[in-house]
Amino acid sequence: MEIAIIKYNAGNTQSVIYALERLGINPLLTNDFEIIQKADKVIFPGVGEASTTMKHLKELGMDVLIPRLKQPVLGICLGMQLMCEYSEEGNTTCMGIFNTDVKKFQPQNGEKVPHMGWNNITTIRESWTADNIISADMYFVHSYYVPVTPDSVATCNYIENFSAAMAKDNFYATQFHPEKSAKQGQQIIKNFIEL
Repeated sequence: MEIAIIKYNAGNTQSVIYALERLGINPLLTNDFEIIQKADKVIFPGVGEASTTMKHLKELGMDVLIPRLKQPVLGICLGMQLMCEYSEEGNTTCMGIFNTDVKKFQPQNGEKVPHMGWNNITTIRESWTADNIISADMYFVHSYYVPVTPDSVATCNYIENFSAAMAKDNFYATQFHPEKSAKQGQQIIKNFIEL
């Protein structure tokens, strides 16, 4: 099985590679369109700022390629946010895979932004995350969030309820970092690989 990790200016590619290697998979880190299109599965990681990252993706032509992919695609953290229509971070037009906007957390009751650390996710409808994961703690680092939508498959609560995982057609996404979420995160990655 060929797993392609999209190579761009994302910051968490190495930890994603390690997570896949723990499952016995040697992924390809690449921005080669042909390799990405032929891969069995594609992972779109993300750590960074939305407008800068979208600009870089456009320079590579990835903003056109990613929404057109036909195989299962997994967006992680910023990757998930960039799959939405628009982000308040940098007033950014994104790829429009998920029909929703990304919003900034507004601190309340002394809760700090960014939302950082372990928090519980709850599966709200049957999907790829639900296999072995009904309720689990996952690792988050984010200041922006995706509201709960019909594409949400798992939610989390920090300041308010938000989408922890999403699914639509062949596109899957997590706001949390499965590659940094210990055994339960490894299970999420395994679920995706086995789709």
